[in-house]
Amino acid sequence: MLVNGTWDAEWQPVQSSDEEGRFVRQTSTFRQWVTPDGAPGPEGQPALRAEAGRFHLIVAYICPWASRALMARTLKGLENVISVSVVDPRLSDQGWTFGGFPGATLKDELIGASYMHEFYTHTDPDVSGRATVPVLWDKKTNRIVNNESADILRILNDGFGELADSRIDLRPADLLSEIELLNTQMYESFNNGVYKAGFASTQLAYEEANQSVFATLDLLEAQLSDGRRFLFGAQITETDLRAFVTLIRFDAAYFGLFKTNIRRVADYPNLQNFLKSVLLLKGIRDTVRIDHIQAGYYSIKALNPLGIVPQGPDLSDLGL
Repeated sequence: MLVNGTWDAEWQPVQSSDEEGRFVRQTSTFRQWVTPDGAPGPEGQPALRAEAGRFHLIVAYICPWASRALMARTLKGLENVISVSVVDPRLSDQGWTFGGFPGATLKDELIGASYMHEFYTHTDPDVSGRATVPVLWDKKTNRIVNNESADILRILNDGFGELADSRIDLRPADLLSEIELLNTQMYESFNNGVYKAGFASTQLAYEEANQSVFATLDLLEAQLSDGRRFLFGAQITETDLRAFVTLIRFDAAYFGLFKTNIRRVADYPNLQNFLKSVLLLKGIRDTVRIDHIQAGYYSIKALNPLGIVPQGPDLSDLGL
């Protein structure tokens, strides 16, 4: 990680733990916004004006947080407005790097970086913390705009005005209270819950997290039991993206590597149908790279020291 702008030690998966061995995720560092006219963000955040070609996303196909940003970019029709580069899914001793894996960006053309952490120190020479993805980058000032995936998701939905497809609104006003409630329910118990199970350092912490993961899977399965296409009905929302990125990785990575193995997502018929519905949306399948997902997670030496990547599972039912 970075300590006062200097890479201090080789990458480690566990960011922090509490006294009971529970995984604790670090908070994000850069929280600037983008708005159609450069006016402050929704909570008064300083903002840049949206412009075609000005902004760039740095992502990893392995990362669920980065993938939901890619999904939002696609759904909002921003492919020709915001450019993208993709890091190698396999973590090096200095974290995310470029090149060396099919589908990854061979060479960074923004600042000539070899490692993701160079974007952080280029923005703030004294920064401390982990160099995470996704990152929203401003090509005009050569600085990070935002590295909080939840912010980036909302910036992509609301921040680009007429440059984006107005037919898709991931945060419609009439569903906002329900969206926020389910987002909150899912985050700690499911989106972050799989990590809390996988990186738990005590049996208590693992079992606590694992039970929460499957309680949430049961909750989502029940919510879809009336045959609805998405979690709130016929319209896709931010919450669907949050659920999808964890669900699509579950059988391929979390079930085995993170020991969240009571049931597979394939054992939940409504969740399987939900995944198929999302994958049928234009461009979404291109945001899912199972080869990156498995190569990346199984490169975590602390959990898989020999680096052996499983040949399964069979995801042909999803067309993957």
